[in-house]
Amino acid sequence: MNNTDKLTLECMAIGSLPHHDIDKAMQIVKLNFRNIPFWPQLTKLNKNEDMILQFLENMPSFFVDKNTEKTYLETESDKFFEDIEQFYADYEEILADINCEATEKYAISIENSKAFPELLKIIKDTKPDFAKGQIVGPFTLATTLVDKNGRCAFYDETLREIIVKTLTLKALWQIKQIRTANPETTPIIFIDEPSISQLGTSAYLTISQSEVLEMLKDISDAIKSNGALSAIHCCGKCDWTVPLKAEVSIINLDAYAYAQNLSVFDKHVEKFLKNNGKIAWGVVPTLDKKALDKADLQTLMEIFEKAVKYLTKKGIDEKLVITNSMITPSCGAGGLDEAMAEKAMTLTKRLSDKLKEKYHIDN
Repeated sequence: MNNTDKLTLECMAIGSLPHHDIDKAMQIVKLNFRNIPFWPQLTKLNKNEDMILQFLENMPSFFVDKNTEKTYLETESDKFFEDIEQFYADYEEILADINCEATEKYAISIENSKAFPELLKIIKDTKPDFAKGQIVGPFTLATTLVDKNGRCAFYDETLREIIVKTLTLKALWQIKQIRTANPETTPIIFIDEPSISQLGTSAYLTISQSEVLEMLKDISDAIKSNGALSAIHCCGKCDWTVPLKAEVSIINLDAYAYAQNLSVFDKHVEKFLKNNGKIAWGVVPTLDKKALDKADLQTLMEIFEKAVKYLTKKGIDEKLVITNSMITPSCGAGGLDEAMAEKAMTLTKRLSDKLKEKYHIDN
């Protein structure tokens, strides 16, 4: 069995949980995601766990105004010129050898993630086949951060390059830590890219698809070349040719709301699946509280089967789709209350189990 065959109809979680208590949050991980444990972003516990702030430690050009506490990027200060030369040297050293000491400079500290050390304990204790980490996507980060003049960082080539390299190093650090906890565990690193759903709209009309593709592919290639799987999550309606052309290992979509959107790109999807790519269907609706409140196992089974049919109606073989399918919530659960988040995680696990039973998957 190919190692990734063990992912068939397996469940994963996406990013955030709303919990204030780290033990309760990690109990959910242990209970529902035994085969692919993850580290949740806990913004209610600590604002530094916000998906943007979490990955900015030791990024050259990132500054905080001491008076206003506003963040900005700039490339003209003495400190930037001191930092940038060492940063590029570190990047080349780490790319050549992920186990070098320089990798630790780009750690996600406990101040920015209380859950990551807890994930490593789970990996050491249970030795799962896979474990999930994540970074914010480079396009989302580059279109969120601004320079001192309020200009979007994406439009500055130097800042864009720094963002891509920083996020690559954050991903490689996670891979190193997971592999140190258990050398047999394959890391899955998600690139969380909600903003690519806006690519091509009036908001980003001057940004070319090829520029975004290059950013994503650079990070994905570095992840895969270090023995991990790369994944892209987008919870909006988007042009899926971008993630597919980036040759990631897994694509993850909000299949509750936008499953039909994926079938528009059926030729690209079929090629992706034939190359052992995985579709992680975000069937459990964490972005729609009313839908989640009403959701039950039978409803979600129907949603999944409908999503698969959108592809099979385009001529893609059902077995090919099922074999390369995974189950997730539609997005992170940080915006829910704790009880609803726990319902979403439980439904994700139960749906995965039910589908494995239906399709006779023993992994």
